[in-house]
Amino acid sequence: MTDAVIVGTGPNGLAAAVTLLRAGLSVELYEAHDTPGGGLRTEPLFDSDVVHDICAAVHPMAAASRFFREFDLPARGVDLLQPEIPYAHPLPGEDTVLAHRDLAETSAGLGADGERWRRLMAPLAAHSRGVVDLILSDQRGIPDDLAAPFLLAPRVLAHATRLPFRTERARALLTGVAAHAVGRLPSLASGAVALLLGHLAHTTGWPLPRGGSARIADALVADIVAHGGRIHTGQPIKDLGELGDVPLVLLDTSPKGLLQIAGDRLPGHYRRALERFRYGPGASKVDFLVSGPIPWSDPETGRAGTVHLGGTRADMYRTESAAVRGTRDPEPFILLVDPAATDPGRSVGGKRPVWAYAHVPHGDPRNPVDLVRRRIEQYAPGFGDTIVAARGVSAADYETYNPNYVGGDIGAGAMTLRQALLRPTAKWDPYRVPLPGLYLCSASTPPGPSVHGMSGYLAALSALRHEHGIRVPPPLGPHGPHGPHGRA
Repeated sequence: MTDAVIVGTGPNGLAAAVTLLRAGLSVELYEAHDTPGGGLRTEPLFDSDVVHDICAAVHPMAAASRFFREFDLPARGVDLLQPEIPYAHPLPGEDTVLAHRDLAETSAGLGADGERWRRLMAPLAAHSRGVVDLILSDQRGIPDDLAAPFLLAPRVLAHATRLPFRTERARALLTGVAAHAVGRLPSLASGAVALLLGHLAHTTGWPLPRGGSARIADALVADIVAHGGRIHTGQPIKDLGELGDVPLVLLDTSPKGLLQIAGDRLPGHYRRALERFRYGPGASKVDFLVSGPIPWSDPETGRAGTVHLGGTRADMYRTESAAVRGTRDPEPFILLVDPAATDPGRSVGGKRPVWAYAHVPHGDPRNPVDLVRRRIEQYAPGFGDTIVAARGVSAADYETYNPNYVGGDIGAGAMTLRQALLRPTAKWDPYRVPLPGLYLCSASTPPGPSVHGMSGYLAALSALRHEHGIRVPPPLGPHGPHGPHGRA
């Protein structure tokens, strides 16, 4: 009999499987899609030789989180390519503001605010592992680095009230990072995101996996298979009864998915709490196939791994908060990645992919291609002339592709302060569902969104403690107790 079943093979489901298998359990995974990976899928869309990242493209947490540090992607052949400029922020009528890997170089480019940027980021960089492990934890225990909360708290509060900068360049640069929270600006939650991602640009970076995001999923799947796990693709699970009498089930689903799968089996109070769970604004995605590099007005923009198209701080405050209210803005915040700028192998025969998200209201049904193209052309005139093909996925359609993205919410839940700490419900152990042997392991549990594997890892550790009495986390490295690739 199988010891555990995992429903959903996004990064958290795969991380949970790796952890349970390393603890000696037998594990089977079920995935509705034809391939595993969730937000880590990479596929050709228009040209068989050019691949596109279907969801996530850039992975700061794959280089920083506790799970991936121990799993050790580079040792498994995943080449995390580091752009010299992790992110850039073009401003209307000005040169682009650049965030370099080197903190001193970034500070030098910020003029009057350079020293303020250094004082903001340098202490976080010095305690980077502690800061990362604090934010990417279940947020219910004592941090390993006791300095981390004292460094973070005043900085997060400052971001939520007023930015400690005098120039628009520095204000816009940090606010563009805060907008990754996909929610109201400013806020405590967006402040924490800004400081986490902002300081990582100067430490472990914002890498892109060579060949695309699927390389991360491939490494996780290879480890699962090597340790005896079985993955069933093209098999959606719509009811717990389909799984039989398996003693342990972990669901890599949204609370909406948990309600659908568990149904009336859930206690009434817990079901009502899940029904109150709030989802955030949507993301509309555009994949472009283009005939050359983006013709940025400031060529320096093209050196960045990620580009934020958001305008001034006031512009981003307006558009992000409007999306929370359900109001459409003609100039939404855009996240853009030209993968070939960091990974030249992604350009084949002169054609290359361009990846872009627009932040829009929850469930927005609009096809975003024209909206995003016009926004890019504000900073890169002539971009439209390079487009060979394009595909838009509305926020509403994103949920059809991945049911965890309810209404296009790629964060699997609104990033309010309450839901950043108490997701999906106010429980001491947020992973345990009040049914025997049932756990939630998705990004709707702490620490929340991003490709870090920590929600799956922490859910698996909770299950090992409560169901098997195993309290010592198993080793996750490529050379574990069963040899380099599998069981003894």
